[in-house]
Amino acid sequence: MTTIINAIRKELIKKGKPAFKISQERFFKEEVRVHGLKNNEVHKLAAEFYKSLPDKRKPTVFELCEQLWKSGYMEESFVACDWSYRVRKEYVPGDFQVFGRWVDNYVTNWAACDTLCNHTVGTLVEMYPELTAGLKKWAKSDNRWMRRASAVTLILPARHGKFLQDVFELADILLTDKDDMVQKGYGWMLKAASEAHRKEVFDFVVARKSVMPRTAYRYAIEKMPPEMRAEAMKK
Repeated sequence: MTTIINAIRKELIKKGKPAFKISQERFFKEEVRVHGLKNNEVHKLAAEFYKSLPDKRKPTVFELCEQLWKSGYMEESFVACDWSYRVRKEYVPGDFQVFGRWVDNYVTNWAACDTLCNHTVGTLVEMYPELTAGLKKWAKSDNRWMRRASAVTLILPARHGKFLQDVFELADILLTDKDDMVQKGYGWMLKAASEAHRKEVFDFVVARKSVMPRTAYRYAIEKMPPEMRAEAMKK
């Protein structure tokens, strides 16, 4: 397995572009480690190397993902996200603890957080809705990325009208969070939910207008019709 990881790393280093590496390092507020590849290049490499894995069972894939996460490089975390999503047919509820550990120990920026949670963690929670209780525990974590993860995990299902009550409960837990990454995360979750439940989300945010941070508030109402946005922004 170490041979596969080394081969991926070698290819990432080889294909990295110094100019893009510098632009990525400047783009993120947090300090990031990058090889300098665009996302589509990383996904292509992830697919190619996945095909060559001699053992594609979940325990082996998760072990490889762990090694990739440990490197601290963003592109390697994206490969880990890609691979962990590919074994989704084998997911069991206990995988929630594995994914939570990855977020808590290895995620250091919004891109890695969202890539893991939008698909891998979100799919797991859709398969086992009782895991939303775990998301509410994440929302109370001292780790800003765990708190953001609790919200962005529900982006895709919320967009399809699912988990509305859980969306509201998570938003209430995170409501006055002072971290802008968390505010943007739960504001995005509410915006996604508004695509299927516009009035409910409108009523929810307007009722909390006096305490909801401006950043989260603007995110939440962004996809609403102009007249509803204007009404929401009234003093």
